[in-house]
Amino acid sequence: MRKKVIFKGIALPWLLLLPQLVITGVFFFWPAGQAIYGSFLREDAFGLSREFVGLENFRDVLADPNYLAAGWNTVVFSSSVAIGALGVALFLAVQADKAIRGADAYKTMLIWPYAVAPAVAAVLWLFMFHPQIGLFGKALNGIGIRWDYKVNGDQAMLLVIMAAAWKQVSYNFIFFLAGLQSIPRAVLEAAAIDGARPVRRFWTIIFPLLAPTSFFLLVVNIVYAFFDTFGTIHALTQGGPGQATSTLIYKVYVDGVQNLNFGSSAAQSVILMAIVVALTAVQFRFVERKVHY
Repeated sequence: MRKKVIFKGIALPWLLLLPQLVITGVFFFWPAGQAIYGSFLREDAFGLSREFVGLENFRDVLADPNYLAAGWNTVVFSSSVAIGALGVALFLAVQADKAIRGADAYKTMLIWPYAVAPAVAAVLWLFMFHPQIGLFGKALNGIGIRWDYKVNGDQAMLLVIMAAAWKQVSYNFIFFLAGLQSIPRAVLEAAAIDGARPVRRFWTIIFPLLAPTSFFLLVVNIVYAFFDTFGTIHALTQGGPGQATSTLIYKVYVDGVQNLNFGSSAAQSVILMAIVVALTAVQFRFVERKVHY
């Protein structure tokens, strides 16, 4: 029997919620409010004067070809990172869940990359794929493949996708492995006795039972690709070459910090926040329908 907790009065529940409410207010609602307010203003580079311009910042942003190009880069980058990180993590989790010698050691090593900071992960991939000093970069050039992500936009995009996805694989692996271990073994054994081969057992039993975990990770990975990959892109390519790897979050930084165009940067932040909220709402509205809990 579960005991029901009943609070006498409302003071204690609000007191328990206060730390989280303060953190959320200071680090989310206050910056978001400032970004929305700043998106309607035009300020000079030193913040000494400001002028209310209404929706002019939004019109300028949406008419900027560089912003539209950054939006397309974000679509390619975020979808590739989410699909790649989820696919690799699911494959590794399925393999690690098997009864093999040294499985615990493999699981530990697969979890470690999650502790690596995005900028550090980018530097690791830079040392591996640098065209002159990188192990794989030199090898590719040695076998006749012209590899130089500093001048080739497609190669640069591929590199930041691999680095960002690699960083997220460990996070996804933890949840997929936990989901796999929660599936009753009796169900899988019964399917095996009935003659279902491993591939058929995976697609008809395991994968449908992982639907709630997969849906949760899909939302998390989309948000990760939109926001948490700034450090990876900045350390690897700085949005280049020729803005080939400039995403929406990176353009916010370039216009706001480098170019000191605060109004445009604030408008881009609001648009990006609205896009992520809309994507999350669409996923919960349509994708969740196919999730069986």
